[in-house]
Amino acid sequence: MSIKSEKLKNLLKFKKKLENKIIQLESELKDLRLTLEILNLIIIEKSFKHIEIKPKNPDLNQIEIPKKTSKSLEKFEASIYQSEKDENVIPLKTKTGESLAIIHIQKKVMYVLPDETKKFDVKTPPFHSFLVNKVLMKMKQKDEELVTNRVLSPEDSLTFEIITEGDQLREIIIKNVDFERLKELKSSIRWTLEKMYEKIKK
Repeated sequence: MSIKSEKLKNLLKFKKKLENKIIQLESELKDLRLTLEILNLIIIEKSFKHIEIKPKNPDLNQIEIPKKTSKSLEKFEASIYQSEKDENVIPLKTKTGESLAIIHIQKKVMYVLPDETKKFDVKTPPFHSFLVNKVLMKMKQKDEELVTNRVLSPEDSLTFEIITEGDQLREIIIKNVDFERLKELKSSIRWTLEKMYEKIKK
């Protein structure tokens, strides 16, 4: 092989390396812009409507979720920006790469911020039938049993809050998320939102 051909081969390799790096950086930039957009929405948002989950009977399929007027975001904003320690931001995407939500983890609190452009309706299955009833409620009830048996302290038990504006999902806050439950919650939330999005597109 001539020196000229060898140089051309090296240049093509370098070109390919640069192209791959650009693709990687563009993907990272897209995730950062999405994170910034959602955080900006949190800052400018004035009020939310809260959904308080309280089981009234042992039949999880019959759980009713009453709505209540939201409180000020001051306490929430203070907690989310209080410290950068033990924080993590995880983007949730569909199998085709479309954005579904951002998960912001601060210490043992998980904040799920859905993509505002998708307009997720909490009445859309499988939000209540799967995510609320079969995942969140079961985790909550398991911890309540541990508290009753004095294996777990009340302040360490899992609790959650669903925030809506009308029927549109604005945020899910899950407190006392341990490392073992993080993977299950992330997977369950991503699967739920993707199924909801599939129904929205139809």
